[in-house]
Amino acid sequence: MPDGPLDGLRVLDLGTFIAAPFCGTVLAEFGAEVLKVEVPGTGDSLRSLGEERDGVPLFWLQEARNKHTITCNLREPEGQMIVRDLVRGGYTVVLENFRPGTLERWSLGYDELSAIEPGLIMARISGFGQSGPAKDWPGFGRIAQAFGGLTYLCGFPDRTPANPGSATIADYVSGLFAAFGVLAAERHRAATGRGQIVDVALYESIFRILDSLAITYSANGTVRERMGTATALAAPHNHYPTRDGRWIAIACTNDRIFGRLAEVMGRNELLADPRFSEARARVAHRIEIDRIVEDWTSGQDLAPLMEALQRSEIPSSPINSIADIFEHPQFAALGTLAAVAHPVLGELKMPAVVPRLSETPGAIGWLGREIGADTDAVLTSKLGYTSSKLDDLRAREII
Repeated sequence: MPDGPLDGLRVLDLGTFIAAPFCGTVLAEFGAEVLKVEVPGTGDSLRSLGEERDGVPLFWLQEARNKHTITCNLREPEGQMIVRDLVRGGYTVVLENFRPGTLERWSLGYDELSAIEPGLIMARISGFGQSGPAKDWPGFGRIAQAFGGLTYLCGFPDRTPANPGSATIADYVSGLFAAFGVLAAERHRAATGRGQIVDVALYESIFRILDSLAITYSANGTVRERMGTATALAAPHNHYPTRDGRWIAIACTNDRIFGRLAEVMGRNELLADPRFSEARARVAHRIEIDRIVEDWTSGQDLAPLMEALQRSEIPSSPINSIADIFEHPQFAALGTLAAVAHPVLGELKMPAVVPRLSETPGAIGWLGREIGADTDAVLTSKLGYTSSKLDDLRAREII
């Protein structure tokens, strides 16, 4: 790994699955030294989630990239001592996403660890936050997306609310908010020497990105309902079929864009129609304008239709499958897909580092490692443990 802008930041990842670990992955991509702590024997639950190839867990390879990994039984006093020793040894950012109170039961809460290191930054991601009547509820991404208001909006009004694309959206968004929180806390620590807690609830991350949903309800009492593929804020702003069996997304968010769309459709008369002449009127007559656009797109193949829309500067995109993504030249040109070598599986492609920095870009140094790959090296070089002590800890399943 090349030195990155976060070089020198040492992070202890105690989390599991995606949310807190993804925060660690983002930090590691920009140079932080991230040490992943896993359960001895089985490892992180992410190792058994999703598909595999030749017995290698693919999800793990991607989301544990750039991390060193050790095993440590946090339920045992000697395992807890290893964590305290690591904090004492310079791992001054701790990431966790257990249910509130879990680390405290293991004597690894913020109060205990900050007594060792006053500058400790602890990012705590949980389903419902560290306080409040729901704090003890178990939570995963699907649950957070339901509680935070996203699921209610997904799907068609006469059907069951749909899962919004992936049940992991809340985990990834929360990981990003946590990473931002860690960096803000690090800035404060650099100025004052004091650490703090970064508290992120999965449902809050979802709620924060629901555009004007809350302020509109607060001001007008409006409850937005499911609208299928449409949006409440603009029209035509939808998914439309093409003659060759594909789908295209078109977004007209203001009158200028709609004017260009009417022209490319050969329907300039729509601009004089009071139902469509301005944005709010089009929203009120969404069904009619969507039907007009659908009739037009249905008579054309995707490729020439995209060319016509792009020439007229109308926001549009094919609705891509992952197979389409792998073939599209834009993904290659921007480097959105990173090719990384694996010793067993060969070259694998996955999402590249985001964002791109012009002077200190992030990097992928290696993929998720085998369980406990760095246990001996870390505990001997960082903590001074002897080989006989490691053998004893391993025999008692502490590591």
